[in-house]
Amino acid sequence: MPNANFMLLFVDSPPASGAFYKALFNREPVEASATFTLFALDSGLMLGLWSRHTAEPRPGAAAGGGEIGFTVDSNAAVDATFEDWKKRGVSILQPPVDMDFGRTFVALDPDGHRLRVFAPAPA
Repeated sequence: MPNANFMLLFVDSPPASGAFYKALFNREPVEASATFTLFALDSGLMLGLWSRHTAEPRPGAAAGGGEIGFTVDSNAAVDATFEDWKKRGVSILQPPVDMDFGRTFVALDPDGHRLRVFAPAPA
């Protein structure tokens, strides 16, 4: 079976979205052009930001139909990440809240893609 280790987000401007994720991840992209930007994350996931204007076949779905999940170690880490992202001006869709799966908040990238940070509830 193929290994799922690559995620593509269709964005309006890969350079602008690349700058957002560069600041969020505190790392340089491994590839960057006018139509595509690529990040290699510590988890092994490759995150590609592809221009929705040049992708073939053209993407039909709007942003926000899914989420990128970022797991942190504790509720305190959820709250600290929330405060950090809020200070950076990241758009917050849902402030920190306790849900059945753990403590979480949801932010949006410049294209409206949902970014969920969470600490799993104890088993």
